[in-house]
Amino acid sequence: MDHVDAAFDNAGKDRLVRKGLKLRHLRLISAVRDTGQVGAAAQRLSMAQPAASRLLADLEAIVGADLYVRHPRGIELTELGGRLAERARRILCELDDTDREIGEMSAGQRGRVSLGSVTGPALEVVLPVIRQMRVTHPAIDVMVTVETSGKLVEALLDGTIDFFIGRILGDADLDLFSTQVVGEEPIGLIVRNGHPLTRRKDLELEDCIPYDWVMQTKDGLLAQTVERYLVEAGNLLPQRVVRTSSLLMTLALIGQSNAIAPIARSVAEFYSDSNGFGGRITTLPVAEDLTVSAYSLIRMKDKDLSPAAQLFYSAVEQQLNRCQMASRLSREKSDVIS
Repeated sequence: MDHVDAAFDNAGKDRLVRKGLKLRHLRLISAVRDTGQVGAAAQRLSMAQPAASRLLADLEAIVGADLYVRHPRGIELTELGGRLAERARRILCELDDTDREIGEMSAGQRGRVSLGSVTGPALEVVLPVIRQMRVTHPAIDVMVTVETSGKLVEALLDGTIDFFIGRILGDADLDLFSTQVVGEEPIGLIVRNGHPLTRRKDLELEDCIPYDWVMQTKDGLLAQTVERYLVEAGNLLPQRVVRTSSLLMTLALIGQSNAIAPIARSVAEFYSDSNGFGGRITTLPVAEDLTVSAYSLIRMKDKDLSPAAQLFYSAVEQQLNRCQMASRLSREKSDVIS
């Protein structure tokens, strides 16, 4: 157990409070962590720098340890100071959440929810839920973040979003999250309508390799999955590749060139429909078994959702179940036909 955990979890549960710990101490150490300077932290909290310095000294006396060291560009928190600042940030976030919940509960169906999603489920799952909730709960303020799974994990940990649909990647601590596995994400290769490959009979995957490709950055899960799929199918990797994380840029490049792009099949279907992108793109009939690893519905394990967020979370669960059922019926129908 480290020093900060010992300070918070030892036998005297309120020892720091009894020694004089106040919310202003927590706000200051959190601001110092964000800014790296006492002056900037003081300005953020609308206090004079000498007062902030005294408050930091007071906090060190309460904790009984050094919390920071000075250097030419400002100050740097010690390991203990960093841990205390992280605890302070969590406590302040919990208080903000409590204030928000009180407001939501006192106002009935009013509230705010912030959810995230990777691109495919954003259109297939989140969009129908938003349309539904705008009718049934129009007073709820909704914020949707469409990003990569890595950035969505960071947003969830920071408290920026309430939950998201995506994946937990890298070295994130799995014990922090509650996950419901949904399923793999089918990928399609899209081109513009009128592309030379759309006129080819018996089109093969290898026919696509000589063309320009538009893909994610190399560290992106989609790009890694596509490149692995191409190699395992016995193909060389495309030599002419434009890399971007922007779906808008991807669609623009596809619409104005002979490039090929791998995107979530649900996104491809949405934008190829006349109600989506004007029917200007189409999905090539190759690599139809290409999928990205399973995604999940993810939230923090030990953090309750606000009433508004819980309402949306349940609606997303129901929509995911409908999508899974539709996908299962489609596969069964295909098996019967084949």
